[in-house]
Amino acid sequence: MTDRALIYGATGFTGRLIVEEALARGLRPIVAGRNALRLAACAEEWGLPTRVAAVEDPRALREMLRDVEVLLNAAGPFRETAPALVDACLDCGVHYLDITGEFASIEALARLDRRARERRVMLLPGTGFDVVPTDCMAAILLERLPRADSLSIALTGLNAISRGSAASVFAQYSELVMVRRAGSLVRVAPGTLERDVDFGFGPLRTTAITWGDIASAYYTTGIPNITVYYEATPLVRAGLALSRYAGGVTATKVGTFWRDLMVRTLADGPSGEQRKRGGASIFAQATDPSGAHAELRLSTPEVYSFTAQTSVAIIERVLAGEHCRGFQTPSRVYGPDFALSFPGVRQIP
Repeated sequence: MTDRALIYGATGFTGRLIVEEALARGLRPIVAGRNALRLAACAEEWGLPTRVAAVEDPRALREMLRDVEVLLNAAGPFRETAPALVDACLDCGVHYLDITGEFASIEALARLDRRARERRVMLLPGTGFDVVPTDCMAAILLERLPRADSLSIALTGLNAISRGSAASVFAQYSELVMVRRAGSLVRVAPGTLERDVDFGFGPLRTTAITWGDIASAYYTTGIPNITVYYEATPLVRAGLALSRYAGGVTATKVGTFWRDLMVRTLADGPSGEQRKRGGASIFAQATDPSGAHAELRLSTPEVYSFTAQTSVAIIERVLAGEHCRGFQTPSRVYGPDFALSFPGVRQIP
């Protein structure tokens, strides 16, 4: 029997991992996307039904959603795919999930809260490594420090990237680095915000980056000042330099052409062995006006494998009736301890 769940972007690197995780857990989702030939090959491999629809075709999207209860969007960049898919979900009364880490996409969904509530639909972006663990950490820290007005999150361990993730990252290069200050989103120059962070194995230099938590953690906690950092590796510094000195170019048609060309030269994503050996570490710190602070450190499985686990777990819970109307974040619906419920996630002293 086919479940009333649909995975859009199922033929991409992360989409395939999510489908394989779903099958391993006994689910049989509908797999969908824009490429009929690739979907046909997947259908033969997995024995699952397929539906073909491009985001530019509103009628096809609505036909795709017939008899569907929940859609998971794994096709980035999400600022390009989410608007049409969300609109179709709202029209059809289908719950919408995605694995975005793009702050602009999360902000766009937050603005649709009222419409989603009226349609009895849940809009839940960030069902993967972006932003499940960090969102839960932010919620835990707020419980420990209820008057917190500042939140810092730092990450390390994202050592391999898929083509889809790269496309999402490159799409944000014209934004410079985004942080939240006094409740508003603010641009800062790359390299101007840096700090040393101890992830549990000694201090590492980190630099501010644009990450989904400047949106999701704000809606989860209401903390008005949020900055996200990543280990200042040479690759990260090179990406930030491109943002600083060529951000305007990357937003043009020529820049988009070169962005897409660079993405196509990348491997699909980390190999199975890389995913088996990989893992990520996260540090989060909340501070209140008195100077009091609370800290939390987590280690997680490799980020793409973890994304598949958390996304399928959320699909299962939605199908079981565990969902809330309107725009939501992972910890608001499934609790601050949700991330800690997965194998391989542990707190670091």
